Amino acid sequence: MPISKGPQAFPRTEFLRRLSALKTEMARRDVDALVVFNAHNITYLTGYTTPSGYVPEGLVVSVYEEEPTFILRQMDAPAAIHQTFMSSENIIAYPEELIGTPEKDGYDAIIAFLHEKGFENCGIGFELGDLRFHAVTKFRNRLPNARIEDCSNVVTWLRIVKSDLEIAVMREAAAITDAAMMRAAEVMRAGVREADAVAEIAATLARGANGRPGTNLAGIALNSSPRTGTAHIPWSEDVFHEGSQINIELGGVRHGYAVGLMRTFSIGDPSARLQRVHDAHIAGMDAALETIRPGNTCSDVANAFYRVYESLGFKKESRCGYALGIGWLEPTASFQKGDMTELKPNMAFHLMLGNWFDEDFGYMISESIRVTESGVEVLTNTPRKIFTL
Repeated sequence: MPISKGPQAFPRTEFLRRLSALKTEMARRDVDALVVFNAHNITYLTGYTTPSGYVPEGLVVSVYEEEPTFILRQMDAPAAIHQTFMSSENIIAYPEELIGTPEKDGYDAIIAFLHEKGFENCGIGFELGDLRFHAVTKFRNRLPNARIEDCSNVVTWLRIVKSDLEIAVMREAAAITDAAMMRAAEVMRAGVREADAVAEIAATLARGANGRPGTNLAGIALNSSPRTGTAHIPWSEDVFHEGSQINIELGGVRHGYAVGLMRTFSIGDPSARLQRVHDAHIAGMDAALETIRPGNTCSDVANAFYRVYESLGFKKESRCGYALGIGWLEPTASFQKGDMTELKPNMAFHLMLGNWFDEDFGYMISESIRVTESGVEVLTNTPRKIFTL
């Protein structure tokens, strides 16, 4: 019996809108077909979220066809039929004999399709930055008459301005994020194992909020004393103790869209140093948030934070945030000095103000935000405080 279509996160018209914008850019570049390899870009264009990209797969977008064609491993094709908006005729399964062999792989199936559709003498775009050297070499050798264009960031930059439908999904993810952070405040106590606390946090991320479950688990960074000088380390086998500082970064996920959040906790009263750092961050965050509005640049936001923060005697070497959406981080614009990306309504960012001072001391706070028509919407609602446990 054929697998049925699953519930779609977005209507067909939303995916066709995204594809239309992409085809406009393809035409501008004189590209007849674009092969998308990046998993998050495939999610954006189709709704597919299954993590099957550890073997070759590619989404072929043609300027001549309404729907793209997804070429992937045979065992993953039913998931593509189930999750995407596309008709089953546009999902091509390649055989298992192309797995685990040095001579042929799934890229050969993609090349065969490009030849079948007559693209071998046309302009073809590839996300070359997502390919290993041997794959790039194979495409160039097997398509010698094609004009190959590097389109590594084309889809990624289309994603930076969200539709209202995307923002609605991100608000759902933000509610899950808040619920998980508040659950962290409930379960972390002296004598509790870090692993047991994370298990409760992860359960909340999966159960979701407001009747909407999480659809995946993003990585959870949890570091407690004496490891608070680390930025992305996961939990350890230790137990929390009286006087522990705990830094957490987590994010709820809905249909591939993640909304991140950082907070700092203290078992017992925070140290005077931690309190001073927190107060400086809050002042800098207020300045950054006041600067977020259409027409300003990412650099403007970063500079607003740095001016206030440095006036209070502190320095932050890392950037102040990055574009947010599918897969958490979207590698486009950043809140950092010199990034002149102009802010536009429905851009979303993780305003990430964590700072790591010494090998054994750091602090975390952040907000996920949306640029509005006149300012900023903070997607998360967790209190901006040091949580004293």
